[in-house]
Amino acid sequence: MHDTMTTGATVATDGAAPFRRSTSYATDKAKILARLRRMEGQVRGLQRMVEEDQYCLDVLTQLSAVIAAARGTGLLVLEDHIRGCVVGADADNREAVLDELSGAIERFTRTVG
Repeated sequence: MHDTMTTGATVATDGAAPFRRSTSYATDKAKILARLRRMEGQVRGLQRMVEEDQYCLDVLTQLSAVIAAARGTGLLVLEDHIRGCVVGADADNREAVLDELSGAIERFTRTVG
């Protein structure tokens, strides 16, 4: 059995793994996709730079730009998640949603910190 929270996320109530789907970032979806596409182009550019044996510091500068772009995109998704999934969680699921959020923040800050 699954309950659908007001956010559009589906949560299992019978112990089964939940099928989760979110609409919390729907308003920023185009912006998120544009940022990801821009990052994809930056990564391709980095590949070319390495293939062409570009100067190390230039490669590092571009890597820094990709990392900053990923951090900014991740923060936008995280903000949307908090506004849509966490704030909107019903009382029965609030503790589980907060635990999930804490884990996500920990993983995110560890990878982009």
